[in-house]
Amino acid sequence: MPNLRSSFKRVRVAGKKAARNRPIRTFTRTLVATAQEAMTSHVEDSSQALQQALRQLDRAASKGVIHPNNAARRKSRLVQRFNALTRVQET
Repeated sequence: MPNLRSSFKRVRVAGKKAARNRPIRTFTRTLVATAQEAMTSHVEDSSQALQQALRQLDRAASKGVIHPNNAARRKSRLVQRFNALTRVQET
């Protein structure tokens, strides 16, 4: 438990920020998981799901919910997975 007034305020502010960021982070995770699941089943659906996930990762990074490098890394991994899947489908 904090002892100083400023510490109490920091706890309050951190709680508000966490509450504001939680739905954005959850929605981002949902779209990424949906894109990964779509990649395992249908390539046609996965391209649209991938675009939605990439767009949401950019939004989360721009709002400061996740670090921009974290978003870039996740996007890179998703695109690599998608490209590997499309290469397998073509052959």
